[in-house]
Amino acid sequence: MSNNAVILVTGADLAAEAMALLDDYQVVFAGGKPSEEDLVALCQRHNPVGIIVRYGRINARIMDAAPGLKVISKHGSGIDIIDQAAAAARQIEVKSAPGANAAAVAEHTWAMILACAKSVLPLDSRLRQGHWDKARHKSLELEGRTLGLVGLGAIGRRVADVGQAFGMRVLAYDPYAGAFPAGCQPVDDVQQLYARSDVVSLHCPLTEQNARMINDEALSCFKQGAILVNTARGGLIDDDALLRALDNGTLRWAGLDSFTVEPLSAPHPWQHIDNVIISPHIGGVSDHSYIKMGVTAAENVLKVVEKQDVVS
Repeated sequence: MSNNAVILVTGADLAAEAMALLDDYQVVFAGGKPSEEDLVALCQRHNPVGIIVRYGRINARIMDAAPGLKVISKHGSGIDIIDQAAAAARQIEVKSAPGANAAAVAEHTWAMILACAKSVLPLDSRLRQGHWDKARHKSLELEGRTLGLVGLGAIGRRVADVGQAFGMRVLAYDPYAGAFPAGCQPVDDVQQLYARSDVVSLHCPLTEQNARMINDEALSCFKQGAILVNTARGGLIDDDALLRALDNGTLRWAGLDSFTVEPLSAPHPWQHIDNVIISPHIGGVSDHSYIKMGVTAAENVLKVVEKQDVVS
């Protein structure tokens, strides 16, 4: 492959270990918040053979701006931001890095669960205001309670292991799981999982079939005072329904690391809801996962591009 061949990164950086793998290519960075127009312009200018997707969506218009494009490689596991049908129609391969950020997301999930159960944020705020709430506050003890997982892939399994370590009963709904780990009880009906769980955590990909699966009907099945955590995809939740559930006591707390529209616009209702914890979709970004995701994304590009070069 000529050194003039370009790989476009829809972000401002890539791990040094990943950059080393791409040393024979010209790597072009699109910046931290590339718009569709930015990406179209860069594709028209450079005609990349590969795109490594960190931020932004990749649609048919962007693909058509790069006639030499062979592969779109996600810097992470979720490929719902890539128009897969458009890619298939143009014989562009779509790759992801499943499991590369599993430890990071599972840890962030538990950070949110514990922050919700132990009222970490309100207690911190109250104490800074001079209130000593020891006599009046009772946190939610997790031992003996039920953790419900929607999705049991690499992340969900790690979350399940920690739940068992805390002494929780663990239920999981995943019609695609080949096997369930010891101590994790499969549930055939997701509404049954909602009804039985004190904590519900989402770990499934976003598809056309499950978009807004957490809606008014689903939330009506939840145990009163449950905790909902979403470190998967924002589109899984109907925001208006969640607001109502947080307001009427159906949910005690919610922890959200992903949103229907990203970046989160300001002002936004979530910024003013006391019983929701929000973070800017960084659950999968850690010092180690940043390297693992970058390296896997780069390797996926090279496998496709170099394989096609050999064939041609």
